[in-house]
Order: sequence, then structure tokens, then C-alpha cells
Amino acid sequence: MPSAVALCKFVGTISLGLLTGVSYTLSTQSLPSLLTLPSATPAAYTLAQTTRLSTLHIRTLSTLSTLSLALAFYLSPSRVRHPYLLWTALAASASGGLNLAMDKRLKRRVVKGAEDEEDMDDVNGEQVEKRAREQQWIEFVRTGVSGLGFVMGVVGLWGDGA
Repeated sequence: MPSAVALCKFVGTISLGLLTGVSYTLSTQSLPSLLTLPSATPAAYTLAQTTRLSTLHIRTLSTLSTLSLALAFYLSPSRVRHPYLLWTALAASASGGLNLAMDKRLKRRVVKGAEDEEDMDDVNGEQVEKRAREQQWIEFVRTGVSGLGFVMGVVGLWGDGA
């Protein structure tokens, strides 16, 4: 059983680290690069695709991390159950939940604007830039939340000696 607990802690912490890296890369490299495209039409399409794909990966990593860390807490013997596992799982869950809470209206607007082929010619560059900046802000916040959880997980693993 101790090896299963250590494996769950390791998987959860690594998944949270990957989630932090995905959010950081989106906020500092991908979304700012998108704003350098010469036309609003490809920028709107690229923003929609980036949002769709990043949402898939963010949800997967957040769910994997949350479930692994919660399972590690549940499987741990009562004398060595550390609350950092719950706090770290909460950070992973909040990071993924941020996607559901704050992205809902942004995703609706981006997907609606990108899937209608007739509307792709009527895309306003200022609207695309505003949506990209909003998405970039969300990713900055997600990077902070998941990064804090990752640091808690690493310190907790180090303290456990696992």
C-alpha cells in the first residue's frame, strides 16, 4: 500500500506541474504570438482552436491531479495522512474549475465566432485582441493557482520522503 500512495502522490504532483507549464506557456508565448498574426480572421480561428485544445488538456491534467492526490490522501494510513494532499488537490481542482467558471462566456463567444464560416469574414481585430487578452489573463491566474499547488506538492513530497 505505501507504494500505491507514493505513486498517487507522484502522479498528482507531476500532473500539477504539467498543468502549470501548459498555463504558463499559453499565457507567455502562445497567446501573445497569436496577436502578431496579420489578419483578424486567422487570429480568431487560431484563438478558437487554441482555446478548444488547451481546455481539453487543462481539464485532463486537473482531473488527473485532483483524483491522484485525493486518492493518495484516502489510501494513506490515518497516522500519516497529511493535509497538504487535500490542499494540493484543492489547488488542482480550482485550477481546472477556473476553466469552467471564467472561460464559459469567453469560450462561447470564441467558438461561436470561429465555427460560423460566414461570420469569419466579419471578424473585428479589436474583438479578437480583447478575447485573447482575456484568455491570457485567465491563464496567468491559472498559472499562479496551479503553481502554488505544485510548490505545495513538491514540498510535501520532500517532507514525506516519498
